Amino acid sequence: MEIIIYALLSVKEDSSKLNFKLKGMHGLLNAEIYALQEGQVSAIVSNISRTDLITDSTNALLFAGIIDSLSQDFSLLPMRFGSLMESSEAIIQMLERNYTAIQKNLNQVEDKFEYGLKVFCDSAKLKADLLEKTKLNTQTTEPSSREAKPSVYREWVNKKLEEHRLEELLVSHVDKVIATITEQLSDLNAVTKFKKMLTETTIIDALFLLKKDQNEELMAVITSLQNQFSGLNFVMTGPWPPYNFVEITIK
Repeated sequence: MEIIIYALLSVKEDSSKLNFKLKGMHGLLNAEIYALQEGQVSAIVSNISRTDLITDSTNALLFAGIIDSLSQDFSLLPMRFGSLMESSEAIIQMLERNYTAIQKNLNQVEDKFEYGLKVFCDSAKLKADLLEKTKLNTQTTEPSSREAKPSVYREWVNKKLEEHRLEELLVSHVDKVIATITEQLSDLNAVTKFKKMLTETTIIDALFLLKKDQNEELMAVITSLQNQFSGLNFVMTGPWPPYNFVEITIK
């Protein structure tokens, strides 16, 4: 029989609160959930047999649901699905070895939720709009008067130059949007991560780490951004446990 770990959790003065929270909670295969504590850190676990653990969407959602429930009341570091150790003693030893790094990460995510933001667009329409605003001349160059016939190579080069200019306009606009998002979130002291130009339609994929009580302020920022950039579609998800803001390699 092994032990599966759902999360590493900051208890501090909340030991009694944690015990009350865990009372009656069940994990995978309906096993009782309990805590193994080292200092101010608890590993939230349940007993399970490796051979009985099935990696499917049902169990993955149940695993995530347990983490989400715990995150409503505690600061935690989510563990990956299938994080198994052979005994309680092994888990306590793991907590001891990694205690400083775990505490550092818990301090970073303390009382915070993660939010996701995707920005979508019709890239062809957006490029056309940007082109119109900048009054960029995308007409192909007229053939030289010394040429008897239009040059196929020249037309190809002009087409590629036009495509490159349009891409530059789009990238510059995306950078402007990211800068505006960062500026508007600065008052919330948000930790941010951005990826851009993932696909033709997904131009920004962002993650934010914010205090748990800042949901309304974040919604106001997203509404303001949507009004400011009417050609884009801002879609926010969350709040989530801080899956993407944990920077630790368990030893």
